[in-house]
Amino acid sequence: MKDIANKDFSKGGRPQFPKRAVITAGMPYGNKELHFGHIGGVFVHADTFARFLRDRIGSENVIFVSGTDCYGSPILESYRKLVESNKDKTVGTIEEYVRKNHNIQKETLSNYGISLDLYGASALDRPGEIHKEVSKEIFEKLYSNGDIVPMSTPQFYDTDFQVFLNGRQVVGQCPIEGCTSEKAYADECSLGHQYMPSDLLNPKSTLSGKTPEVREVTNWYFKLEEYQDRLKDWIRNLRVNTNTRKYIINTIEEFLKPPYIYVKKDQLENLPDIDNLLPQHNRLAEENKASLTFVFDNLNDRDIAKEIFASKGIRFRTGKTLVPFRLSGNIEWGVPVPDKDDLMNLTFWVWPESLWAPISFTRAYLESQGKESKTWTDWWNSKESKVYQFIGEDNIYFYGIAEMALFASLDNDNGKERKSMGELPLPHLIANRHILFMDKKASSSNEIKPPMAKDLLEFYTPEQLRIHFLSLGLSTKSVSFRPQVYMDEKDRYREDIVIKEGNLLTNVLNRLVRSCFYTSQSYFESRIPKGEISEKILSESEEAILNFERHMYNHEFHSLTYVLDTYIRNMNKYWVNNMRTAETTGKTELRKQILIDSFHVVKTAAILLHPIAPIGCERIKDYLNVSDKIWNWDYIFSTIYDIIDDMDNHKLKFLEPKTDFFKKHVSQLER
Repeated sequence: MKDIANKDFSKGGRPQFPKRAVITAGMPYGNKELHFGHIGGVFVHADTFARFLRDRIGSENVIFVSGTDCYGSPILESYRKLVESNKDKTVGTIEEYVRKNHNIQKETLSNYGISLDLYGASALDRPGEIHKEVSKEIFEKLYSNGDIVPMSTPQFYDTDFQVFLNGRQVVGQCPIEGCTSEKAYADECSLGHQYMPSDLLNPKSTLSGKTPEVREVTNWYFKLEEYQDRLKDWIRNLRVNTNTRKYIINTIEEFLKPPYIYVKKDQLENLPDIDNLLPQHNRLAEENKASLTFVFDNLNDRDIAKEIFASKGIRFRTGKTLVPFRLSGNIEWGVPVPDKDDLMNLTFWVWPESLWAPISFTRAYLESQGKESKTWTDWWNSKESKVYQFIGEDNIYFYGIAEMALFASLDNDNGKERKSMGELPLPHLIANRHILFMDKKASSSNEIKPPMAKDLLEFYTPEQLRIHFLSLGLSTKSVSFRPQVYMDEKDRYREDIVIKEGNLLTNVLNRLVRSCFYTSQSYFESRIPKGEISEKILSESEEAILNFERHMYNHEFHSLTYVLDTYIRNMNKYWVNNMRTAETTGKTELRKQILIDSFHVVKTAAILLHPIAPIGCERIKDYLNVSDKIWNWDYIFSTIYDIIDDMDNHKLKFLEPKTDFFKKHVSQLER
């Protein structure tokens, strides 16, 4: 055999993966089951990459964690409504409510083959205990670095119920110019825009339905706005030196702008001297726009300008910019904040503590493996390791801006010169676009309700859904999920797209693998015949491997499915066309060569598909009667003979007639 493993495959060489890796997937709230978007938009992609890295760099060098986001106003509000409705007599305490949802989430993830090393819960059991410890450590570090300060800010108060309202008990319109969110809450909208509560337009209490009062409350805030220049430098480095998706970089850059105020031109017609009343600013006017833009040097000047505009009865909207990032709140259901500077009995706001929850889960997993707590830094802070965070696009602000600045602060040793953020081992973000449902954005809080992930398994197998979700191309655009089982009969005029994508497994590859086994059983006593693999087959296999590896490195998951589709269909045609000739002419040597070539294809296809369709690929491995060495990428360019210890005595496991390696759903067999 030629020395494929040492071959120089391209001018740029093959991509380099880290020695160790942590993979995280966005944390679902503890007030709900998982819907199709959780699975198809985040978890399948994260799991595919985690499984690939286990094969690529060794399972002992990969940690895949996620968990239930237990705290915060969404959970508290859902629990309150459930208790008040008296619909569930067994709801119990809020912790029991969260635990029930956590267990359902965990079961659903398992049913989809999501191979998490730990699926924790930020409020439950040992991971919850460690999360409280980590939260305290992080607060103390931020405090000692001088990066957090107490600030008095307005919070909504319902005078009828005589309570401060949590974030989800106030709804209104987002004040950010150009925002298309259908719902905004106290200080963030459904698209993740951040603002001060006093900026929310048309606020209403969900308790009384009335406009709440605004009262001052003191909380801890992280000085996020002071990281603007460092974040800009970091973004420039990402754009030039990394394979971070460009739309993620562009989205982050939208927030790295000076404070803006937008005012309609017609409102200023009777106020020609308004510029003299405002703090230092620049005025931008464009002929084709109905509004003027006022640009300020800092947030304080913008706030003064807002008060002046309001006093003149001028309506305005603000632009995206960095504002102080709230760390604490006053709801009881939360992680306790250490008492400091006369601020007592506060809890962490859900967003910041969920940003470092994956660290807590990593520590919890390492502890469960008998490792010391401090070894978590070998995974999160080492340049030999990399953290990959899979999220939805609505969360880019939190993970791409707030988290990165927080982690940069935590790296700082007080009194020493701060490193540039480009020098820090910060996480690598993989943010997917929205996965729509029947061309509309579906959400449990919107009118369009998404199908639950577990319900899809009544119609499709996990592997059919996994390969379909990967094929959607969420790295570049929002795409609709359109399963026929949720359509009206009159709209089912085409093949079900989920089944169609799955046919690569259940039809094409399944047929090729079965043919190899049945031919071996009929003519070669269930053995793989020995011989040289054809140059054409070696070449096409190498090309598929290298393209697959490159696309996986760049997290271009839809391109993986294109590579596999082309390779497997071409190899299936090779079998059909040549085996037909062998059968009609009786050329036994041709049959032998086709089988030698095709078993190489089966081995290669199984390795490449292993992260995507693990159940069927593990079944192939079992029938090949080989060890887990088959998944090791050290042998990716080797032949199947190289992974069998005793080729002379090796036999395949007998394949009964009509045995499928990749199964269709039972409901599809009845059609």
